[in-house]
Amino acid sequence: MKIGDRVRVITSVIVYHFPKSKNEPFDIQGMEGEIKDIVTEWKGRPVSANLPIKVKFDKKFVSHLREDELEVILRSE
Repeated sequence: MKIGDRVRVITSVIVYHFPKSKNEPFDIQGMEGEIKDIVTEWKGRPVSANLPIKVKFDKKFVSHLREDELEVILRSE
């Protein structure tokens, strides 16, 4: 997986920050988005983030996920 890849959530992931259901549990399984960042460092120092892959699903919704929760649909060039 790399930045720009189109991905789909393949496991049940409950989030509470989905714009249309703020503060309510929402399962994002099956949603598709684009990888915007893979967190490997913070302020120039290496980190081992628990949820390193930042995925943008739409204009207002971004979430951090693990690699095993995603499948690549379309690889970027």
